[in-house]
Amino acid sequence: MHCLFPLRIGVLLAVSAWPSVASAAEFVISGPRAMGMGGAGVAVTTNALATYWNPAGLAMTQTVDVRLQGGGQATDRLGIGDALHDLENFDRGDISQANQVKARSIADRINRPGATVSVNGSAGLYFKGHLGEHAFGFNVSDVATGGGFVSTPVNAHCNPDPKDCSTVTSETTVSITGAMALRGLEARQLAFSYAYAFSDKTFAIGITAKVIQGAAYNGSTTLQEGSGVSTTDHFGKPNISTTYGIDIGAIYRPSSWIRVGVVAKDINTPTFDAAGGGTLKLEPQVRVGLAVNPYSTLTLTADVDATSNKTFVPNVKSQLLSFGLEQTVLSEFLSFRIGTFKNMQDASAPFVPTAGLGIRWFNFRADAGGGYDFREKGALVSASVSMTF
Repeated sequence: MHCLFPLRIGVLLAVSAWPSVASAAEFVISGPRAMGMGGAGVAVTTNALATYWNPAGLAMTQTVDVRLQGGGQATDRLGIGDALHDLENFDRGDISQANQVKARSIADRINRPGATVSVNGSAGLYFKGHLGEHAFGFNVSDVATGGGFVSTPVNAHCNPDPKDCSTVTSETTVSITGAMALRGLEARQLAFSYAYAFSDKTFAIGITAKVIQGAAYNGSTTLQEGSGVSTTDHFGKPNISTTYGIDIGAIYRPSSWIRVGVVAKDINTPTFDAAGGGTLKLEPQVRVGLAVNPYSTLTLTADVDATSNKTFVPNVKSQLLSFGLEQTVLSEFLSFRIGTFKNMQDASAPFVPTAGLGIRWFNFRADAGGGYDFREKGALVSASVSMTF
């Protein structure tokens, strides 16, 4: 490969076919604070990123916040990344029995049911302001998601006679061939949010209206021994269509130390034109969150997806349970975060650990967060800079 292999895996957005009507999206963890706390953000986010997480959060603090963030997550299931790496480094000229066995092993590993890869990410500019109990915000952002698996099963065979590996000549080589289809969606958004807090911020409601330009991709790439797995040049031209989306949210704060939040995203089921024909729908997502402050510098938070969200990988769904903790010191000069999350739709999936750090210097803030799935070798990372007044 010409670049780091994990980065190449991060852009493998693949499936084998595009149905006439498809529904595919997962709740993307956006921003380093939530990412450091295991992906929990519905009840705890009150900065400009509330335009994404829960618009009601905008009304819980009277601040002006300008924020730039970006991040992403890639998951490599059942070691398909390592298998593709071995495919790229396979020596087709070695016709020994051991190398033939190795070729079949590589093919079997790539073809394993459930050996898939998925990726998602977000980036954008976010703004928050207020007028008394009224709060407003907007963002210009891109939320991308996708998934992949082998479309044409990988086959290990001998050349020039695939049916006979026992007769070896000077021209005999060992080949491993197959194909991977590529599919993904970028939701390029211009979002406007409004929120209002009642009864001294005991209760807040919010709404976000989004103009969404969807860029749908559907392509394929060849899997062959001894060559790089190329994806960036094989997505094909995106199919562009524009629609709108609506998010609504609420936060209830019965006391100063506890908050409960709920958000429903894309309640109108935005629909895009799919690459290759048909349509692509973003189904509504519902997430509930809880935030507890045992004392002013400590925050405990948890989120859970109330909906089971489809992904671009067939038979793979996403329904996250997230837990997080944030401890601030020196009047929020430093913020330390840890967390964990689990996909409840995969009973064998482990809890993925996350961590993060924030630094505040007067009105300026810089944050970073990330995590690593040690079983699936999946990684997530996010960073942001902001000015808060």
